[in-house]
Parts: sequence; C-alpha cells; structure tokens
Amino acid sequence: MATATSQAQELITCDLCVKPVQQFCNSCQVGLCEDCINKHVKSLKSMKHDIVPFTKRTVQLVFPQCTSHSHQRCEAHCQQCDVPVCIKCLTGQHRGHMSEDMADIIIKIKQKIKRETEQIEVIIPQHRKKDREAENKISNSMAHFVQLEKQAKNQRKHWHLEVDSIFNKMESLIQSLRDRHITTLKSCQSKLRSQNSTMTKTVQENKEILKSNKVSDVNNYQSKLKEYRNIPQIPDLPLPSLQTNTVQGRELSIELGEYKATLTQKSLSSLTDEVSFLSVKKLLEEAKVIANIPTNVKNLGRVAYVGSDTAWISGEDKMITYVDIHGAVQDTVTSTCDYFPGDITVTKQGELIYSDYINRTVNIVRDGKTETLITTPRGWHLEGLCCTRSGDILVSMITTEISRYKIVRYQGQRVTQEIEKDERGDPIYQGGVHILFVVENNNGDIVASDHNARAVVVVDRKGKVRFRYNNKPPGGTKSFSPRQIVTDSMGHIIVTDEFNNCLHILDQNGQFLRCVDNCGLERPHGLSVDSEGRLWVGLYLSGEVKVIQYMK
Repeated sequence: MATATSQAQELITCDLCVKPVQQFCNSCQVGLCEDCINKHVKSLKSMKHDIVPFTKRTVQLVFPQCTSHSHQRCEAHCQQCDVPVCIKCLTGQHRGHMSEDMADIIIKIKQKIKRETEQIEVIIPQHRKKDREAENKISNSMAHFVQLEKQAKNQRKHWHLEVDSIFNKMESLIQSLRDRHITTLKSCQSKLRSQNSTMTKTVQENKEILKSNKVSDVNNYQSKLKEYRNIPQIPDLPLPSLQTNTVQGRELSIELGEYKATLTQKSLSSLTDEVSFLSVKKLLEEAKVIANIPTNVKNLGRVAYVGSDTAWISGEDKMITYVDIHGAVQDTVTSTCDYFPGDITVTKQGELIYSDYINRTVNIVRDGKTETLITTPRGWHLEGLCCTRSGDILVSMITTEISRYKIVRYQGQRVTQEIEKDERGDPIYQGGVHILFVVENNNGDIVASDHNARAVVVVDRKGKVRFRYNNKPPGGTKSFSPRQIVTDSMGHIIVTDEFNNCLHILDQNGQFLRCVDNCGLERPHGLSVDSEGRLWVGLYLSGEVKVIQYMK
C-alpha cells in the first residue's frame, strides 16, 4: 500500500490534460501524453518542436517566438531597441545594434529576484510585529475609552436633572474622540495588513518566477522592494483624561479636553441647580444712572436686591425697609437688634436675613415673623453676611477681646469651614472697628471687603489667599476705602470706595477693569447687584439709592 501510494504521489500528468505524461517538448518545455502531441504541435505551427520521450527530456530556457520571423525564437535582446530578437533579426533590421544573450539577462534578473525575495522575507516579521503593536494599542485605547465612559456615568449620579445636556455632550465627545482615535489606528493597521498581504503574495509570485523557465515571466518582473521598505509608522496618539472635582458636596466640575462644565447646587430643599457657562454680557464703556430712589433712611449703609425691581435697605436704626425702584415703600421690618443690623442679605427664595452684633445671631424674616438661624459662640460677634449658591451662609465675625476677624461657613447650625489664618499662621483679615463684608464669587472664591486693612482680600474655596487689592482709583486722592462688596454673573468683583466717591470693578483674578465715578456717587456705602446688569448703590449721607446700568 505504501508503494502504491508513493507511486500515485509521483505520477506526472500531461500539461494539457490530466493523463499521464509520456512525451516532452524540449523546445516548449511542456510534458505531453500521446493524445496531446498533435494538439500541441498544431497550436504552435510556426515553431519547431523537439519531441522526445519524457525520460530523455532536457531542461532549458523557453525563448519567446519572434514576431518578425516564423520558426525563430528570440535568444537575444537588442539593447538599442530594448526588444527581444532572433538570429535573423540581428542580421536584418537590428544589424549593428548592441545585443545581449537572453540567457545571461535571465540569470541576472533571477539573481536580483532572489536577493529581493530574501530581503522581503526579512521585512515580513517586522510588519507582523508592528501589526501586533497596533492591535495592542487599539485594545488599550478601547479599554481606556470604556473607562472614560464608566467615569462619566459614575459622575452622573452626583449631578441633578440639569446635567443631562452636559453628559449628552460629554458622551458624544468621548465617542467622537474614540472614533477619531481608533479610526486613525485602524487605518494604520489596515495599511500594515494590506502591505503585509501584498508582500506575502509578492514572495509567492517571486518564488514562482524563480521556478519558471519562461523568459517573459522573468523579464517582466518589476521590483517592489523600495515600496515595501517604507513601513507605515503607528501614530502615538495622546489619550484624553476625564477631570472631576467636588467641593464640599455642593459644587461639581467635569472636564474632558477643552470641554468644561460646572454644576452648583442652589437650594437643598428644591434641589435646583445651575450650570455655569461663559456669560455673554460685557461692561459698558460708561455706566449710566437708570433711577434715583429717595429714602428717609438715616446713614444708609446696606442694600440687598430682592427681585422685580425691589430691594431691602437699612441704616443706623432698627428699621429695615423694602422699597421698589420708584421709591415706594412696600414693607418694613423692625429688627430685634439693640441698635441696628450689622448686615442684611436675602436667600435664594427672597427671604430677608440680618445679623445681630450684640445678641450674636443670624435672623430670618418669614411671613412677618423673625426666627433665629444661627447663634455664634460666646465672645464672637456677627457682622457681614452672604447666602451662597449652595444654600450655605457665610458670616464674618469678630472677637472683641483681641479684635480678631474670621469668616465662617454654616450649613444650617453646623460649622463646616473657618477662614482666619494663612499658611504661615498670620491673620488673613485685619482687626478694627469697621465691618468685614463678605461675598462668594462664581468660581467659589470668598471675597471680603476689609476696610480696616483698606483692601479687598480674596481666598479660594479652601481658604488659601489668592490676592489682595488696595489700589486707589485713577485720579483718586484718598486711600482706598472699601465698604459693601458684590460679585456678578461674569465673576466681576465690585466694591464701593466710600471716600473716593466711586466703585471699583475687578475681574475674578484681581485685575482692575473699570472705575464707576461718573454717576454722582457721594459716599457710596451700600451695594447690591441684580440680574439685569444693574447696580443698586446706597449713598450714606443722602439716603438715596442709585440704580446704575454697567453691563449690557
């Protein structure tokens, strides 16, 4: 059985059919059965055929048939005309032309093919290695983007209804970045694989040419080695990262590349939030007075805008008055203070809050009744007030024994932050007889008007000092004398300068932007800001409130 199998495997068939080979044409280098000899000779009548028994065959080159002379094969190549020629051609139309033996040419070409094939076989493993690198990068990139999506989804739990639009944009951006990233890598991988496949095919074709005795197959060979040596490089693309930050569970920010969004809780009870994006409002070249509101308030020092063109105002008596932009008194509240309120403000719901220095309390007025929200420790007296976007209350307080100031954050009755000393242990705020006004900026900074130090002092949300501002206004003749202070939707810091009769407008980094000194501001003290880009300025001596348009 083994012998029979071996014989079957060694059976050689005719090149024109499937029958066993018996004869061989040395001229054409093809094996023939008895039935196909005539067929072969008739198909190439113009050629001479040396038919011999298969066992007596000789291996030789198969030269192409001359197109000009029948029964002739082209065994030379005319170098001048760059065409194959036979002996008759050399003595005829190609007489005197330089020629080269076709057999020598074939030997040289085959040697070149062999060398290039060996070099391509060396390059193939390099391509395969690059392909594996590309596959690993794609796998790692896919895993990275999956992790980004997980992080984004985890952050979604801590944000409220308004964040849907943010995360829709975030997920779209991740998918866009991922698609762009993976497409770039896959494009490179596709080139590698395509070229690798082409090279493998070329190697196979070249090996077939090396086995071939046909002059035309060898002579038509075109080198691709230069093309294959140019291996596509895999780009090292940077992977984006998702940056998140949480501030005391009340403010959340998220960043991916150039996209950034911030969410700040406005009210614990209503769970309504606002997303902070860049405002399109701009400062007017010159502020203008919209309204002059006369009042009977003595030494007007506090203004707190409520909404719908109304505001609470107070001076140096117990009374707190609610007025509209036309000067009509809408309501009055008699405070529980022994003398007058230290400061007044309103909650996000528009409820009046005031501080009582002597009794050490923060009080809220609801339905005409006064309730105590906060009572400070013995020895600490309340002054400045601010209701933050998150619903916390910032208060400035002073101890009379050593005249030491600090700012305290309250969540309900609970103290969650105290700002008093800097990193070196030195007091941030200067002690003295003047009230320390406080306000929160859009970026979480805590901004204080420290008249005792004649400066605006800004600390970040963690209580670290960012900058101090104490410049006189352009053309000012007296030292900077800051009183009440506000921040607006653009993050501007605006402070009254009582003795220079003007307002200073700074950006959130303390850069001076504008001075409002053209609106008849004689000893401005009280200050509030509304949503229409207007300032409500209380004048200390006249008791007048000026409404000033400063943004558009």
